[in-house]
Formats: sequence, C-alpha cells, structure tokens
Amino acid sequence: MKRLLRLYKPFTSAGLQEMVVYRVNFLFFLLGEIMKCFVMFFVWKAVYDSSAGETLYGFTYENMIVYIFISFLCGYITYSDGAYAIGKEVLDGSIAMRMIKPVDFDMCFLFQELGSKLLQVLMVFLPITVGVEIFRFAVRGSFFIDVPMLLLFILSMIIAYGINFFFNLSYGFLAFFLKNLWGTDIIKGVIIDFLSGATIPLAFMGGFGEVLGFLPFASLSYTPVMIYMGMYSWGEIAFYISLQLVWMAAFILISKLVLRSAMKRLVVHGG
Repeated sequence: MKRLLRLYKPFTSAGLQEMVVYRVNFLFFLLGEIMKCFVMFFVWKAVYDSSAGETLYGFTYENMIVYIFISFLCGYITYSDGAYAIGKEVLDGSIAMRMIKPVDFDMCFLFQELGSKLLQVLMVFLPITVGVEIFRFAVRGSFFIDVPMLLLFILSMIIAYGINFFFNLSYGFLAFFLKNLWGTDIIKGVIIDFLSGATIPLAFMGGFGEVLGFLPFASLSYTPVMIYMGMYSWGEIAFYISLQLVWMAAFILISKLVLRSAMKRLVVHGG
C-alpha cells in the first residue's frame, strides 16, 4: 500500500493542481450544476403545490427538497470524466505517452481524479450537507442527522464513485474503436441521469423503477440518497450496499477485459 501511494501520489497532486489552476472553469461548471438543481427545485415545488395530497409516492415536500439537493451532491461528487479524458487522448494521440509509462493505465486516471475530488469535497460536499441539515432543522425544529446513517451514506457514495469510474473507464476504452466519443458521451450522460434516479426518483416509476433499482445506475445516485434520507431499513441498506460492491467488481473486471481488447486495436491519429 505504501509503495502504491508513493507511486501514484504525483498523479493525485497533478489532479489537485489542475483543479486549482483552472478554478474559474471549476466554479462556472459548479454554478451551472447548481442552477440545474434549483430548476428542479422549482419544478417539484410547482408539482407539490398543485397536488391534492401532502405526499407523492411516499415522498413529502420536505423529502423531495432533500432528495433534489443530495441527489445533486451524489451526482457531482461521484462524477467521473474518464471517458472524456480517454477519448480526447486517443483523438490527439497523447494516449501513446501514457501507455509507455511503467504504471497501471487505470490507476493513473483514478489517482488523478482523486486529487480533484479532495477539493470538491471541501467546496461542495460539506456546504451542501450542512445546508440540507439546516433546512431540515428549520422544518422540523430538531436535527435529523444520524451518525451511523451518515457514515453508511459516505460509504455508499465512495462505492458509487468506484462504479462510475470503472464504468466510464470501460466506456472510454471504446474510443480505441470509435475514435471519437464526444456525441455518444452526451447521450450516455442523459440516459444515466434518468436511469439512476437523478432526474426522477425511481419510486415514482412503479414496477419499472423497482427493476431499475437492481441495475448499476441506481447505485450511482438513488441508493446513497435513500440511505441518507433514512428511507431504507437496515436489511435494505445491507442488500443495496452489497449490490453496489458486486457492480463495482463487475466493472473493474469489464474495464480490464475491454482494455486488453482495445490495446490490440489502437490507432494513433495525433502525437
């Protein structure tokens, strides 16, 4: 472990430095995502204002507000741009320089992203979590935070990032075959937002939502959010975290297999 950290520490430092150097880009991207979050807030506010009942599919108005912001938080923290990065490097030929380095291909991307995640946790995770708990206190008159549940939420979100990273890595390796992933990457993002429950809670989809709950995309957002909100029993938490671990292991294996196949098909255009 010590050797691993020493070997990949420069990549983590590079990821952190890149986030600091391009801080304006980071801030504008964050601002755009927050604006999308508030759009969803006003949409659901209108839905509940026009609804005859106080709950919709088990969600109160307070639940939905918490769901919107924590879902945004999970999506932002667990986001991985591995597919975009690999596609860009294949397109300009710089992928060749990365491949000749005496380090694991996937670990380079992982530790580089972890560097940027450190800054995102400080600037996004903590303020939004505190803000959500203040909102809950204002509504209920007491703090709702549960330390064991918060720790399980953090664990679930870490696993969700692992799933998202290796899924995007597997998808990014398709650039070795397709040469350009820009258009399909946008489509992928929209589909995943829907299937993960980031756009609409899976509980609103009836039987179809129950099926989606077993797919890897629900593990990216819906599972951590439901754990944070306390809407899963202890048995359900154990089941869905175990399911997350299964999907992460599956995508680690898939990424290795896809990379092995892609290496045989590499054609460098730039360089």
